[in-house]
Amino acid sequence: MNTKYFDLINQTFYFPQEEFRLNKDTLLFHNIDLMKLVEEYGTPLKFTYLPAISNNINKAKGWFRKAMEKSGYEGKYHYCYCTKSSHFEFVMNEAFKNSIHIETSSAFDINIVENLLKKGKINRNTYVVCNGFKRDEYIENIARLINGGHSKTIPVIDNYEELDLILEKVPTKKVKVGIRIAAEEEPKFEFYTSRLGIGYKNIVPFYKRAIADNKQVELKMLHFFINTGIRDTAYYWNELLKCLKVYISLKRECPTLDSLNIGGGFPIKNSLAFEYDYQYMVDEIINQIKTACDEAEVPVPNIFTEFGSFTVGESGGAIYEVIHQKQQNDREKWNMIDSSFITTLPDSWAISKRFVMLAVNRWNDTYERVLLGGLTCDSDDYYNSEQHMNAVYLPKYNKEKPLYIGFFNTGAYQETIGGFGGLHHCLIPQPKHILIDRDENGILATEVFSPEQKSEDVLKILGYDEK
Repeated sequence: MNTKYFDLINQTFYFPQEEFRLNKDTLLFHNIDLMKLVEEYGTPLKFTYLPAISNNINKAKGWFRKAMEKSGYEGKYHYCYCTKSSHFEFVMNEAFKNSIHIETSSAFDINIVENLLKKGKINRNTYVVCNGFKRDEYIENIARLINGGHSKTIPVIDNYEELDLILEKVPTKKVKVGIRIAAEEEPKFEFYTSRLGIGYKNIVPFYKRAIADNKQVELKMLHFFINTGIRDTAYYWNELLKCLKVYISLKRECPTLDSLNIGGGFPIKNSLAFEYDYQYMVDEIINQIKTACDEAEVPVPNIFTEFGSFTVGESGGAIYEVIHQKQQNDREKWNMIDSSFITTLPDSWAISKRFVMLAVNRWNDTYERVLLGGLTCDSDDYYNSEQHMNAVYLPKYNKEKPLYIGFFNTGAYQETIGGFGGLHHCLIPQPKHILIDRDENGILATEVFSPEQKSEDVLKILGYDEK
C-alpha cells in the first residue's frame, strides 16, 4: 500500500518537475538543498533565488520572438518590469541585466528610476512607462525626468486632467504620452469598468480635443490592461478585440501612434498541477493584432508588455517549521508553524491566493490530512486548502522528528503588502531573508539580505526608544 508522502505527490502529479526534485527524502528547489538552508539559517526563512528572474524574462522574450518570426510581424517587442511587484534593489539589479524596460505606478518609483540611472543599471534608451493615477509629487517627478532629457519617459494618461498637469511642469520639452483604456471588468466583478483609464468610446474624441493640435505632445502608446491577466478566456479575447478597434481608429487619426501596451501579465505556477501554454497565448495575441491591422490596412504596433509577478514571483519562497500539532476535534488536526501567514504571506489570507506548498523533508514518511495555523491570535491566520486536492497533506507530525514545509513562487507583492521592515500583526517578527545566486560556473552563493526582526526594532517603531 502506498502511504508515503512521496507516493501521494508522485500519484497526484507529474514529479519531479523542472524546479522540484528529491535528494533521498528531502526537497531540492532549482537544485538547492533546502534542508541545508534550514540548517545554516534556521526558520522561519524567506529566500529569493535570483537566477529565476532572468530565466523568466528570457523565456518571455523568446516566446514573443518566435511568435513574431512565425507570423512575419514587423513591430518590435519591449519587455517592461512592473516595479510594484517588488521594489527591492536586488530584484532590479537582476532584472536589468536583461536589456528590459521599466513601468512605474507612483511617485517614489521615479526616485528608484533615477537611482538606477545614476548607477548605470538602466540608461537613456530604457523606456520608463509611467502608469497609475498621478498626484502632484508623481507629476513633479515625471516632469523632472523629462526635463532632465530622458526622452523615453512615457506618462500614460489616466484621466482628462493629467495631460495639462504634466505640460505645466514641462514647458519647453516635447512630451511623449500614452492613453490608458478603461477596460470592462469580468462579469463577476462588483463593478463594470476599471476605475483607471479613459473609456473606449472617449479615447478618440479626447485625442482630437487635447492632443491632435498640440505640437508639444506626441501620442505614442495605447495602453490596454486586464486585471485578471492574460488568460485564454472569451472575456480576454473580447476585450483585446475591442482594444484593437480603438487602436485602429486612433492610428488613422494619429500618425505618431506606434505602440500597443498589453499590460496585465502572465500567470505564475501556483500548484504542481499548473498548466498554461505560454507560447500558444503569445502566438494567438500576435496573430490577432496582425490580422486586425492587416485587414484595416494600418501598420502593426510595437508591443510592450508589463510583467511583474511573472518576472519576480517564481524566484521567492518561504520555509517554516511545524512546531506543534493540536487535535481540536475528531476531524481537525492543526499543524502550527513558527510564523504567521497573515504577516509573511498576506495574499493567502487577503485574497485566498494559493502557492505551491510542499514538505521540505521526511518524504518517505506516511502522510496525514492537516490544517496549517499561524502564530497570531487571529482566526484568519491559517492555510487549509490546496487547489489540486482541496486539503493539505503532509508527513505525519512527530515531536521527535522536526517537519519543515516550503511555500514557493511567493516573490511578488508579499513583502510590500506585508509591510517589510515595519509592524506586523501581534508583533510577529519578520523572518530572516536571504538571497541565493549562482556564479558564472554555476556555484551557489547565499547572503543574508535582512536578519530576523528583533524586539528592539519593533519597540523603536512603536516609540519605546530608550532616552
